[in-house]
Amino acid sequence: MSFTRRQVITQLSAGLGLGALGPVARAADEWPTRPIHWIVPYQPGTAPDNGARVIAEAVGQTLGQAVVIENKGGAAGNLGARLAANAQPDGYTWIYSAAPMAANMRIYKEPGFDAMKDFRHVMRLTSSDILLVVNAKSNIHSLKDLVARAKAQPGKLNYASGGVGTPSHLGAELLLNALGIDVFHVPYKGANELVQAVVGGQVAMGLPIFSVAYPLVQGGKLRALGVANTVRNPRLPNVPTFAELGVSDVVLTSWGGVSMPKGVPDAVVAKTRAAFERALKQPNVITALEKSGGQVAPSDEATYLKAFQDEIRFTESMMKKLGLEPT
Repeated sequence: MSFTRRQVITQLSAGLGLGALGPVARAADEWPTRPIHWIVPYQPGTAPDNGARVIAEAVGQTLGQAVVIENKGGAAGNLGARLAANAQPDGYTWIYSAAPMAANMRIYKEPGFDAMKDFRHVMRLTSSDILLVVNAKSNIHSLKDLVARAKAQPGKLNYASGGVGTPSHLGAELLLNALGIDVFHVPYKGANELVQAVVGGQVAMGLPIFSVAYPLVQGGKLRALGVANTVRNPRLPNVPTFAELGVSDVVLTSWGGVSMPKGVPDAVVAKTRAAFERALKQPNVITALEKSGGQVAPSDEATYLKAFQDEIRFTESMMKKLGLEPT
């Protein structure tokens, strides 16, 4: 058998290519061979942290390796996102990604990462409703009461948010605009401080995520006036939706999922998805997440990517409407 010079070069090139790709393919096929680090860009004990820990244990059992939660709170979640963006794309570093990661693309001039370019957003895991809450000891028992009070005392009522430009701030402004009332904004550092400010009477109202507010509603410290969704939450079936209260244009939800640094091999992403999908079907995982007010809401990659795009657009439009500039 004889070969032309071109055929020899072609065969050698193909062989070199296979040799170069071989270790990468094998590494993806054998993954994982060591513990995986899942960065949660929030403090321990927060709703995202609690949910991630529940899911991580089940995912680790499926993959045969420990999934270690690393809390990297700070800079409104930007610190943890930067660390994940700069990690090796080998599948051993994940980031708990959520709506604030997308919003921060417009809230900050230099967040230190690009949510759309630096990550592969694997899938949404959970969602959480947004609740309008007041202090349970107040004499505000309904949305109608709140509107009447605000109109009787324009500019005198105040509300808490998790910080300037956060979903709890922009969502509240969207609601207030729809209601035609003026309520003064008091920013705090995160959802936990937000609800404590309402409980402590420092502010009149707030729009925290359901999973943070729910235990306090159940404990009789907060009163829920409405759910910012199109359907009632099964955990609080007596609390009406905003649409039922005549505010049909304000639909807000919070969501969280798992993302990886851009460039992770497809085979690793596929294994990761399969492990999470299996975990989210386990009754103990579902029960633990729902107990705190969250909802299991897995999505495909394209849907999760669209959630980021929609959140960025919403944040940009609301900041323009409020006259806010990136910090």
